[in-house]
Formats: sequence, structure tokens, C-alpha cells
Amino acid sequence: MIYLVRHGQTEFNRERRIQGHVDSPLTELGVRQARAVGRLLRDLIREPEGWRLVSSPLGRAHATAELISARLGGLPVELDDRLKEMSWGAYDGRLRAKLEAQEPETFGRTGWAFDAGAGESYEDVSARLDDWLASLPPEPERRIIAVSHGVSGRVLRGLYANLDRDEAGLQDVPQDAVYLLQHGGVGRIDCEPLE
Repeated sequence: MIYLVRHGQTEFNRERRIQGHVDSPLTELGVRQARAVGRLLRDLIREPEGWRLVSSPLGRAHATAELISARLGGLPVELDDRLKEMSWGAYDGRLRAKLEAQEPETFGRTGWAFDAGAGESYEDVSARLDDWLASLPPEPERRIIAVSHGVSGRVLRGLYANLDRDEAGLQDVPQDAVYLLQHGGVGRIDCEPLE
């Protein structure tokens, strides 16, 4: 099984700024979200022995993974480039509202699936995440907690559940929930509401 987590809220998320491969720190809410996810995972797995905690190396995901690790008794965090967010190329770091006003057709129906010049395509992201999935032990030996991002998390869930590109792109990307990927299905488990 895989428990898939999106990083906590960042400054860029709050500003509605495209992150891609650039980074911004977790907000106070993002830290609380990461801790809540850690508590939820502690309750779900009970005993972390035999589990792997694998994270995108981007700062926001790595910081989230470290907060989760603290809730799991210091489970080591492994970094894997294949879990990184999609690069938006020249759009990384730009305000989404300005881009939508300047180039409304760019975002498409799903709001993210486009080729931004030097950015990654859906096929690029899909290939690296498919490679990551293929590198994991088979079920039922698979015991992975993965910390990733909005777009890459959608693509990963889509690959796992055999969704087409549009279906994958229309999935929710909460920062206060965990997705369970098991037996070809994907289920969502929400954290308790934060005060």
C-alpha cells in the first residue's frame, strides 16, 4: 500500500502563485496540516517499523515529510527526484491570476495540463512517476508513505487507478488528507478539521 500526501500550504499557495520547481516555505497553516497528517498516519499505520517515508526533494515537501517523521517516531525521510512537482518552466513563480488574464487558453479544462515552454509535459511527469511506481516492491509487501505535490500527486493517483489524462487532472488536491493507493484503487482519508 501507498499513503500519498501533498505538502502543507505554502506562501505561494496562499498567494495563488505557481510553484513548479521553485519553492516557498510552509505557512503556519501548512505546518499544522503536516502535523495533522502525521497524526493521522500514526493512527493508520500504528507501528512505523517496516515503512518507508519517501519525499520529493523540493523544500515544501521535504519540510512536510520531516514534520510527519516526527509524528512517526523519527522514521527516516528518503528523497526521490521522481516525486517532484511538474515544472512549469518560465511560469514557475508567477502569479496565476496574471497568467490567466494574459493567456486564458493556456490552462485548459483541467487548469494545469499545458506545455509551458521549457516546462514539463504531462508525458514527462507521467513517465517519471510511472518509473517510481515500477521501482516499488509488489503489493502486499509495499509499505510506503509518499510526500509529493498537487499536479504530480494527481498524475500518480491517475497512473495507479488507470485514469485518463483529463480524469487525473480533475482530481482534488487537498493538503489535509491522505490518499490510500491499494489493490488498484484510490481512497481518500481526511484529517480532523484544524481549528
